[in-house]
Amino acid sequence: MLVSGCKQAPPSVDTQAAEDAVRAADGDSLKAAQALDAVGTASSYSDDAMVMPPNQPAASGRVEAQKVWAAMLLPGTEIMWNDNKVEAAQSGEMVYVQGTYSVTTPGPDGKPVSDDGKYLSVWKKLGYGDWKEVEAIWNSDLPVVAAPGAAKTK
Repeated sequence: MLVSGCKQAPPSVDTQAAEDAVRAADGDSLKAAQALDAVGTASSYSDDAMVMPPNQPAASGRVEAQKVWAAMLLPGTEIMWNDNKVEAAQSGEMVYVQGTYSVTTPGPDGKPVSDDGKYLSVWKKLGYGDWKEVEAIWNSDLPVVAAPGAAKTK
């Protein structure tokens, strides 16, 4: 009778394993981006992911995310990102990644255009055991440049 009244502790979750799995999956995504492979890069997203790139509307789902990456990963593009913080929820079912990126891509005039910024992504362990990004946002650290002739405000 005493045993039935005692609560059992929930099974322990290996949050380090979750964080390591996401680091590995994120590394695979980076390798695909560096190879200018939009399909491979977008494969890190869940089917219903929300991807929020800078200066454009959010993209919903892996197919739309692939289009975002295809527009960015032009020939001559060099890209790098580094995770500064990877932290798993105590449940081990979600992990967030905070980091920085740098990218150089050919501009409209053919001259290289560089950007540095930060990103945040949320990864979720899906029913079949794979880790996929469900939310991703990134934005530039560079100041916004006003278009020539744009009105100045005080």
